[in-house]
Amino acid sequence: MLQCIFLMLTSQETVSYRAINDISYRNSGNDYALNRCKLDIYYPQNVKDFPTIVWFHGGGLTGGNKSIPTELKNCGYAVVSVNYRLMPKCLISDCIDDAAAAVAWTFSNIDKYGGNNKKIFVCGHSAGGYLTLMIGLDKKWLKYYSIDADSVAGLFPLSGQAISHFAYRETKGMKNTQPLIDEFAPLYYVRNCTPPMILVTGDRELEMLGRYEENAYLWRMMQLVGHKQTYLYELDGFNHGAMSSPAFHIVKNHIKAILQGDK
Repeated sequence: MLQCIFLMLTSQETVSYRAINDISYRNSGNDYALNRCKLDIYYPQNVKDFPTIVWFHGGGLTGGNKSIPTELKNCGYAVVSVNYRLMPKCLISDCIDDAAAAVAWTFSNIDKYGGNNKKIFVCGHSAGGYLTLMIGLDKKWLKYYSIDADSVAGLFPLSGQAISHFAYRETKGMKNTQPLIDEFAPLYYVRNCTPPMILVTGDRELEMLGRYEENAYLWRMMQLVGHKQTYLYELDGFNHGAMSSPAFHIVKNHIKAILQGDK
């Protein structure tokens, strides 16, 4: 595992940040799973009780790699950046299970680094947003690892798919324009007792097919079942790829509000 140290100067003290790379969060499975299922952790060394963001990269469930977003560095909390298995080398259920396993690892281990497992947030862009929604809404994935999905402090899917993911629909011979809501759709698991859920998309005219509208429908259904802490943001002028950078401002503001008990 590679280790690095970063420093951030504040008006009161120097906060040092440490990065540890390629930590395995699985100890069983085939060679692909063992090689792929690793995470990086970036955390403040001389701060205790800090919040943590588990971050899932995008890439359509078929590509992409873990990295620590620049916008989440030097913010006073840890970031756990996760690699998960990718289709077609695995099934969509494997992708979701990896996401749950990584979050469970964080719950079990973040205290060793000084963090608080009652302050764990889950966030991801695109495919990562889809995984965020799936493990947050369908409780069976985290339950398998003895974690209650509702113990997550907040869910932040950035341009996540709310219907069944297009990579999965392609395996069924479906077109991108043919929607599906089945067991692999976050919308299938709408319920009123989830953690705070902040839905962010790019401009509806610049986004991927129907991405804003899917999120808007999810927001509406969460309202109808009585969930009081679902929020929807549309970032005018930003396309699917560019929306994540400005979205982090929304993420950080909501995390602050949640920790203060305002959301």
